[in-house]
Amino acid sequence: MQKYVAEFIGTFMLVFAGTGAVVLAKGDPLTIGLAFGLAITIMAYAFGNVSGGNFNPAVSLAMLINNRLSLTEFVGYVISQFLGAIAASAIIKTLVGDLGLATNQLGQTDFPKISAGTAFWVEVLITFIFILVILMVTSDRLGNANLAPLAIGLALAFLIIVALNLTGGSLNPARSFGPALMAGGSALSHYWVYLLAPLVGGALAAFAGRWFGSEA
Repeated sequence: MQKYVAEFIGTFMLVFAGTGAVVLAKGDPLTIGLAFGLAITIMAYAFGNVSGGNFNPAVSLAMLINNRLSLTEFVGYVISQFLGAIAASAIIKTLVGDLGLATNQLGQTDFPKISAGTAFWVEVLITFIFILVILMVTSDRLGNANLAPLAIGLALAFLIIVALNLTGGSLNPARSFGPALMAGGSALSHYWVYLLAPLVGGALAAFAGRWFGSEA
């Protein structure tokens, strides 16, 4: 149970800090990217030795494919991650309402400037890069346990900065679901992109990591 609670807390922190930087702090792309990146770094250092610090269903899928998680653990992790994201977005919505701001602007991911097809492959690409980094830096043979959370956080920050004006830079089905559920609108109707594309990217990264020797 400890590892499932750790996944809940870690995902909660990721969504709370990241979307909070968007809607409460009104951050620029650098601030938003660093908020997400530092949140994942801090939570990975805090809970990496408890649950592995996935905080993302696409990461957990890659771990399942590469036999770092069992099917039972995978299901428990994903449920915990989605619940953490929903809880964080519910609190953000309450805070936004208390400030008198629009409660349909909760840091949700969407792609108003590009097509769904472009958004899909962008999310596949950035998630692939992100999860490949995770698999390599956490590899027993090739990784560095002490520096892995920092590398993961920096990778997430930079990829979000790059993709922010394209897709919002999700890389994470749970991160997108919480805000979309609470805000509704096109973010919810477009959620299929943020569900499927990161999972595809995660699966591809799992096989790529294995090819590079991450599981040897």
